[in-house]
Amino acid sequence: MNDRPATPLLDQVNWPADLRTLEPGQLRQLADELRQEVISAVGVTGGHLGSGLGVVELTTAIHYVFNTPDDKLVWDVGHQCYPHKVLTGRRDRIRTIRQGGGLSGFTKRAESEYDPFGAAHSSTSISAALGFAIASKLAGKPGKGIAVIGDGAMSAGMAYEAMNNAREAGNRLVVILNDNDMSIAPPVGGLSAYLARLVSSREFLGLRGIAKRIARKLPRPLHNAARKTDEYARGMAMGGTLFEELGFYYVGPIDGHNLDQLIPVLENVRDAAEGPCLIHVVTQKGKGYAPAEAAADKYHGVQKFDVITGAQAKAPPGPPSYTNVFAGALIAEAERDPTVCAITAAMPSGTGLDKFAAAFPNRSFDVGIAEQHAVTFAAGLAAQGMRPFCAIYSTFLQRAYDQVVHDVAIQNLPVRFAIDRAGLVGADGSTHAGSFDVTYLATLPNMVVMAAADEAELVHMVHTCAMHDAGPIALRYPRGNGVGIALPETPERLEIGKGRIVREGRQVAILSLGTRLEEALKAADTLEAKGLSTTVADLRFAKPLDEAMIRRLLTTHEVAVTIEEGAIGGLGAHVLTLASDLGLIDNGLKLRTMRLPDIFQDQDKPEKQYADARLDAAAIVDTVLTALRHNSAGIGSEARA
Repeated sequence: MNDRPATPLLDQVNWPADLRTLEPGQLRQLADELRQEVISAVGVTGGHLGSGLGVVELTTAIHYVFNTPDDKLVWDVGHQCYPHKVLTGRRDRIRTIRQGGGLSGFTKRAESEYDPFGAAHSSTSISAALGFAIASKLAGKPGKGIAVIGDGAMSAGMAYEAMNNAREAGNRLVVILNDNDMSIAPPVGGLSAYLARLVSSREFLGLRGIAKRIARKLPRPLHNAARKTDEYARGMAMGGTLFEELGFYYVGPIDGHNLDQLIPVLENVRDAAEGPCLIHVVTQKGKGYAPAEAAADKYHGVQKFDVITGAQAKAPPGPPSYTNVFAGALIAEAERDPTVCAITAAMPSGTGLDKFAAAFPNRSFDVGIAEQHAVTFAAGLAAQGMRPFCAIYSTFLQRAYDQVVHDVAIQNLPVRFAIDRAGLVGADGSTHAGSFDVTYLATLPNMVVMAAADEAELVHMVHTCAMHDAGPIALRYPRGNGVGIALPETPERLEIGKGRIVREGRQVAILSLGTRLEEALKAADTLEAKGLSTTVADLRFAKPLDEAMIRRLLTTHEVAVTIEEGAIGGLGAHVLTLASDLGLIDNGLKLRTMRLPDIFQDQDKPEKQYADARLDAAAIVDTVLTALRHNSAGIGSEARA
């Protein structure tokens, strides 16, 4: 059951301006209603839940105290923004979130002026908020930059790079550290809340300013001692010494669910001449919904679920997911080879490495949200004779491209890249699509790039990676389940740069990379029915290409079509370059490339996304017929062009 809850107070609030007309004493009821609305909505749509529930009070307080959208509110990652969307004019569409044509599951500039910065990758908020703050300062206009960043996101170096450059923003920059997981804060209690309110107050800041002015007139040793006494007295009481050293005025920790604490502290910081400020709030992920509070993952990401019981809708049984197949294959390699180890960047369950870690805890490393470090760490392991597998989503490996080039490829170190979520990813949309990895990896000297066509191929490729010590090697595979093919009992070591012919024909050649192979075979059936004998090849490798196979197919068929789940510049570009270099298109060959369109595709069901991208069987058939200048009707009787 997902009946909508009664929300009489929330019904009066369509925009933050409406929220600000309420009395402070009404905010508790509003937050409770907002929490119930989010639970109800995500029960219908699925999506991110626990993180949003943890910031209901914080979201309410920020929009109540600050003048959004003139004050720019930037949510780090953005998966916690559902309550924010409800309060900023999008409640009527909240049950379309992550659906085709609906709201994004993250913040998105095109969606609302209350989303000043799009985010779905971690640790960008302080940099962006600093940019907003400095821009307002340079323009002489009012307006603050407010970054809400989680303790997990603080594990990324970019957050500290931003803080190290924040002094120029002064009181225009406010960073709210949402501590909901790592418990980096001491226990939150009455004394802590009192101290936070005290040190953010005008009276305290005024006294502190007077003390500073007096201290400046003292001899330098005494001046420095006074400054340190002020910083470390608050640091010992409140834990903020690190942030003070980075130039922030630290306030906290405070209870992020207690509006009576949040509101006055935020008001004090809003009005303070001191800055930049960092407010440390402690929240509970999944707060206010018992099933989420009890779950190990706090219902971080959920399917549609029953609000009363918390029971999530289960997908029908089917083939294992590619992620689970990878995990099983890697565990098998680690059992055989003690030098095999695995690295993930804060995505152990998403990459399947939680299973590897359970089997080999000493050879599994979760480095936090730090993809750059993950890659160079893997390079160091490889240089010392280990066989590291760096398991990172395609969209997140982009964050470490310089390290892939400089620390791995140039030095030709045998780091194995296991690239999950290759291709389009459905509800997560363009920010998480694995569209570019073939393009950005296959351009690099020394790099080997493979793509699995099915789950059995994935097992072979994991083994091939483990056995490949000659340099870096990458393996890409999609989100979702395999095609149902039996897994091999003994994995095969594939010959580097050699593809396979899956179906032999004479007139049309379809050169497939990755899991479009199933659609290529369907297209071949349709073409055969139309009288066009069709070869289907699974190239396996985008780099190095199987030049002998490609040369044979391009010189013995009238039409050749490449197909891949990636952007322009990938497999098709490499095949075209090879054909050009070898003169294979000089004698009338019709060569076409099929790849993702040159746009960022919005979220939808994966099959709909691929149909829209013209990467399904029907599009392959249409591409072949268009190349032959044939209509679909009566093709068998027509002369081939």
